[in-house]
Amino acid sequence: MDRFETARDAAYKLRPDQPLYCFRPSVLRADALAFKSAFPGRMAYAVKTNGEPLVLRTLAEAGIDCFDVASPAEFAAARAVSPQAELLYMHPVKAQSDIRLALETYGIRVIAIDHEDEIAKILRIVRARDLAPEEITLFVRLATRGHAAYELSKKFGAAPGHAVELVERIAKLGFKVGLCFHVGSQVEDTGTYERALASAAWVRSRAGVDLAALDIGGGFPAAYGSDPRRKQVVRPETVVLIADIVREAEEWGFGDLPLVAEPGRVIVARCLSVVVRVLLKKGRRLYINDGIWSSLSDSWTGKITLPARHLPDPARRPRAVDGDTVVPFRVCGATCDSVDILSRPFYLPESIGVGDWIEIGHIGAYSLSLRTHFNGFYPDRFVEVTTPFEAAGPVEGFASIETMGG
Repeated sequence: MDRFETARDAAYKLRPDQPLYCFRPSVLRADALAFKSAFPGRMAYAVKTNGEPLVLRTLAEAGIDCFDVASPAEFAAARAVSPQAELLYMHPVKAQSDIRLALETYGIRVIAIDHEDEIAKILRIVRARDLAPEEITLFVRLATRGHAAYELSKKFGAAPGHAVELVERIAKLGFKVGLCFHVGSQVEDTGTYERALASAAWVRSRAGVDLAALDIGGGFPAAYGSDPRRKQVVRPETVVLIADIVREAEEWGFGDLPLVAEPGRVIVARCLSVVVRVLLKKGRRLYINDGIWSSLSDSWTGKITLPARHLPDPARRPRAVDGDTVVPFRVCGATCDSVDILSRPFYLPESIGVGDWIEIGHIGAYSLSLRTHFNGFYPDRFVEVTTPFEAAGPVEGFASIETMGG
């Protein structure tokens, strides 16, 4: 992989006409280890957030040896970089064949459920293969409600009363029992964690069963840009948020249990940016060679503001502008699909033109996982960059005003 100090250096050296991913392994290591050192329990990286081999390999080399996985492909990806890694199978609804693969081939012994039929699937395999139930922990996932950029409780989770029944049934079958919840992705209201803990405490008190652990899921927010037209949301510092959650867990009576967390976005968001090129400018519309079906799904939803930086093409020699005005541009993607338009504008210099590049930062979470081959567009070129995105120039939710002289 080619290595550059900044994305600007990469763009000017390679002059890419296709999207170019700028990977920062040092940023990834730092963010992963910062979380791991702050959290007093077991940290399981959520592979769904970004399962690229270079990301998983960097995490494994940094000492991350526990992964939250949801499918056979994720089992294989995690074990490929860390053969002895612990895998937590936290997808509540699973195919019978996938459960068998998890238990037999991968030796997975931690599984999440939210319905009695899932217990029955697991029990059939355990009895058929003569496995010891007491060596397997089944986590009952609780339904929660709260405020996050992406709500994750509309599809999964047992209501408290149902959860009590599941806990009691699991214990009677001889399995270890845990409780887990997931408050959503990019949490906006940190009180959501306390409400989930209160629900977990209620279930524990009613079930009267010894618990093996409490899994607090993910949701830890990552740093992004900000839309100057909207009220600014203050993102809690990760270390402070973890300390608050741990304190609240103790206050709700969970101080005696091992804790598990499944961070994803907060680990990988900052480690990747993408350099895209302007294909066409129509007034205040920019057409670029990436879009919602490739790297920019987060920007399509309108939930997150991605920071951007203008990289003017030196060969274009734009007119020199003093204090070039930064204005909002509507950004259109590369595909022929008319819905391939980003929901939020990018604030960029008015002089931006065809052939210029834009570096879009903090795309490490979900962008690569969700990119598609639609219309034949599939960016897959990487370079390594040593300078963090935010250290290479202004990133206040809009582009820098830098222009190239004549």
